[in-house]
Amino acid sequence: MNYRTSIGLDVHARSIKAAAFVPETGEIIEKSFAYSPLEITEWALTLPGPVRAVYESGPTGFDLARKLMASGIDCEVGAVTKMLRPTGDRIKTDKRDAIFLARMLAVGNIVSVHIPVPEEEAARDVVRAREDAREELTRAKLLLRTFLLRKGIVYDGATGTKKYERWLDTLTFELADEHFAFDEYLAGIACANQKKLRLDEQIKMRAAQEPYVDRVLRIQCLRGIGTLVAFALVVEIGDFTRFTNARAFMSYLGLVPSESSSGESVSRGGITKTGNTHIRKLLTEAAWLQGRWYSPNSVEVVKNLSSVPAPIAAIAEKANKRLHKRYLHLKGRNKPTCLVNSAVARELAGWIWTLETATI
Repeated sequence: MNYRTSIGLDVHARSIKAAAFVPETGEIIEKSFAYSPLEITEWALTLPGPVRAVYESGPTGFDLARKLMASGIDCEVGAVTKMLRPTGDRIKTDKRDAIFLARMLAVGNIVSVHIPVPEEEAARDVVRAREDAREELTRAKLLLRTFLLRKGIVYDGATGTKKYERWLDTLTFELADEHFAFDEYLAGIACANQKKLRLDEQIKMRAAQEPYVDRVLRIQCLRGIGTLVAFALVVEIGDFTRFTNARAFMSYLGLVPSESSSGESVSRGGITKTGNTHIRKLLTEAAWLQGRWYSPNSVEVVKNLSSVPAPIAAIAEKANKRLHKRYLHLKGRNKPTCLVNSAVARELAGWIWTLETATI
């Protein structure tokens, strides 16, 4: 579809700066709004049509895009990390940002991000809340250890075990305020842990329901990936077919090597670390488990493979053998552990894409 007017929107929590660019005349029309999709729609309909709009991805999310599209205004959300701004442009204002977006949209230089449906985003919110709770629990435990260290109390062993918890119950303090602070740190850990457990149960319940259950079971066939990780992958990525091939999916996750080549000089570095940080972290953690002993006849492997159709199970079994062999091969060449994990995580991402896009 050909568009006559491109609208750039610089969106904030309480205000929106808009700039409409009409390529036919070179005219730029500016306007300011409160956060009101209705007012933007009414203004956009007065411009030479058809029109389309764009704003940068960020904390304002997808609410504005959904409401504009529901009102008949085509709207995209541009990946902020893909915006090609001039290096000599040192002045940044809302007005200039809106005009920049409008011009980039007019020449087709916007890389759009996937806009999830509300139900998909709601499930994603649960996954991210679980990650926040995990970080909160980790911080609560660190605060307790820091408190004990200030008192000259150090546990000689692994923390996070039943033995460590029993050791904490034996601690006493001379001053009442110290004991009160100690109890508050323990309460913080208990509260964060309960929150995490509630979110774990919610994720397991949703993962066993439609429309997620079949897709989650496919990914769970891979070693190192349980229900929580599989569900996170499904709701964070959404439609896997929007990636043309496995390498495009790897690139989206930032698991491909960076490169700075010119002329006859070829220079490759570490992984790019772009895209979805949460998923990249989960896959890197899953890659650690690929080096463990592997048996195709183990109870867990047989159970996971039996829960999916035979063609999917065959792909997953091939992937498990390949990933295990790949991990041992790289470790056998004395490669650094971080490099091994990144390489295996990259290949793991490719197998996940293959499983999710495979047709039966």
